[in-house]
Amino acid sequence: MANAASMREEAETIAVRALGFVAADPELLPRFLSLTGIEANSIRRAAAEPGFLAGVLQFILAHEPTLLRFAEETGTPPAAVGKALRALPLGNDDHERST
Repeated sequence: MANAASMREEAETIAVRALGFVAADPELLPRFLSLTGIEANSIRRAAAEPGFLAGVLQFILAHEPTLLRFAEETGTPPAAVGKALRALPLGNDDHERST
């Protein structure tokens, strides 16, 4: 697919915005850290791991009020978050990988 690289880049941009959104929220960050088992001082290292950004988007998508607040605060359409998740590595275990 010719646009696969640009789709992935856009997905990564949304996921990085989502990570910033979570990190800036004093209620969301502890919940995210607890669910993922990541320590706050390890986020930067964890962010380089395959699947981490997909996990951030899964966290946002798992709670509709959080998704809607993220969408409103960042100007990201809610549907774009799910689309971004599917474009990231490990973002959808049900799809066939094409090479």
